[in-house]
Amino acid sequence: MQPSLILNQVVYPPEQQVLPFALTDVLTEYTSLTGQSLLHFWQLTPTMILGMKDTRVPHLSAALATLTNQQLQVVVRNSGGLGVICDEGVLNITLFLPLTEKKLSTDAAYNAMYQLTQQAFPELTITTGEVADSYCPGEYDLSVNGRKIAGIAQRRLKQGVAVMMYLSVSGDQQNRGQIVRHFYQAGLAEGFGTAGYPPVNPDSMTTLTRELGQELTIHDCQARFATAYAPQALPLASDQWLATHEELADSYQRRITSMLNRNQEIKELIHDDHV
Repeated sequence: MQPSLILNQVVYPPEQQVLPFALTDVLTEYTSLTGQSLLHFWQLTPTMILGMKDTRVPHLSAALATLTNQQLQVVVRNSGGLGVICDEGVLNITLFLPLTEKKLSTDAAYNAMYQLTQQAFPELTITTGEVADSYCPGEYDLSVNGRKIAGIAQRRLKQGVAVMMYLSVSGDQQNRGQIVRHFYQAGLAEGFGTAGYPPVNPDSMTTLTRELGQELTIHDCQARFATAYAPQALPLASDQWLATHEELADSYQRRITSMLNRNQEIKELIHDDHV
């Protein structure tokens, strides 16, 4: 098996917001083919990432208007789950694991990310379990003192799995919760909190900075994860890594095109609302 690899990415600008999702699929396939595990850090400018279920709220245009009124970008991802907020205080971390030796169960893959997070922050007691009134609730929500700090999802392709986590590092988590709450209130109207959409309570979530009682930067957080994951590995810019793997260029471009097509309807709705 090849040594572990850490990839890092500067904040993607709005015009490149589909790239990390396309890259995730490419890296999952790369892990599948090579047996190499990877850790990938990435961020977006203020954006709400929607799951496919979010695009099926009865009043989608009204829901999207609550986001554009807050100057948020919108992108629909290609994996399961519900909506989450990204901004300068949120770090996205993806752990890529090969399935070549033995079948890695869904729970085992989730647990690998949980264990990595706990190792990165040994001074905190991190627990798993759904926080039902958070945004994007799931069985492997990560919490500190009863409040959610992170949500985890996973995507499997061939013999590789991408375990994807958004982590609230710093910033105004209360406001993030309010934004998502307003999205569902507008999109569901009297159906708010029903049909599998969470009754988002902004008080159900927190940040690492708040729980640590000290300011934590994104760089600090990345350094902790890198040390816990592969102490000897030096992070490599994902763009630089891609440039050395020209054989992946066609696959990457196909994934980008797929993501752009997936997001076309949302872009048109937002555009029509602003005409």
